[in-house]
Amino acid sequence: MTYTITASVDRPFDEVLEATRAALAEQGFGVLTEIDLAATLKAKIDADIPPQVILGACRPPLALAATQAEPSIGVLLPCNVVVRAGEGAATLVEAMDPDAMLTVTGNSALQEVATDAGRRLRAALQALVG
Repeated sequence: MTYTITASVDRPFDEVLEATRAALAEQGFGVLTEIDLAATLKAKIDADIPPQVILGACRPPLALAATQAEPSIGVLLPCNVVVRAGEGAATLVEAMDPDAMLTVTGNSALQEVATDAGRRLRAALQALVG
């Protein structure tokens, strides 16, 4: 099963990270959390990995609808979007496919929320690649 929506962007990591924040905002998502995974692993266990940042994106109307349909859905929220350095000059942007919520929960009442969130996330990632 594919559980991500992915875009490969031929621009520098820092530029793509900023563009990802903007593309998410254009689709109505706010970034609630931001985790610099590379910096965290370096600080905690002195591990070196290529640049990687996890953005916790949320569109409040979708989060409300999801929690009304499935009260425990919070464990799968917010929508995580990862920006990470890829091979060469490429930067990868990956989002969890909201359809995975349906598979995990088995709750068809989440279909409309997953469809809307997926459409918005795909549009945001598509905007990055032009």
